[in-house]
Amino acid sequence: MITEQNYRSIGWTATRLARHVELALATIDLSTAQYRMLLQLAQGDEASTSLARKLAVSAPSVTAVVDGFVSRGAIARTHSEEDRRRVSLALTPVGRALLAEAEAVVSARLEGIANELESEAAIRAALSSLDLWAKALEKARARRVALRENPVEVSPR
Repeated sequence: MITEQNYRSIGWTATRLARHVELALATIDLSTAQYRMLLQLAQGDEASTSLARKLAVSAPSVTAVVDGFVSRGAIARTHSEEDRRRVSLALTPVGRALLAEAEAVVSARLEGIANELESEAAIRAALSSLDLWAKALEKARARRVALRENPVEVSPR
């Protein structure tokens, strides 16, 4: 049963925001999985197995998404000179343009929702809170990576 309390919960709000991201991406024929892949590849070339681990999906799932992007000209596959079995994935200019378009439609959608608030200060606060969440998520990711590399407990503070 949805009550006023859980309707305003962080989880509920995050889910609703995620749905609006999905709807924005759908306007340019992009899924959230595809968007996440573009974002990850924008940080640098990746091997499929490494990309699958970072996105927490199976290697066959990555291959299926990559195949679609390769056919669209958004991702290039390059074989390693040292080990021809190793294939590196990289964004092409088409892929970078698609990511820029995705960023624009997502930003426009979320800014449009924020503009429903009563004041400029509230609008800025809503949008700034996303920046704070980005910083928190990045710190949490760095801590998880550090724990994987050094299994001795790493304190969150």
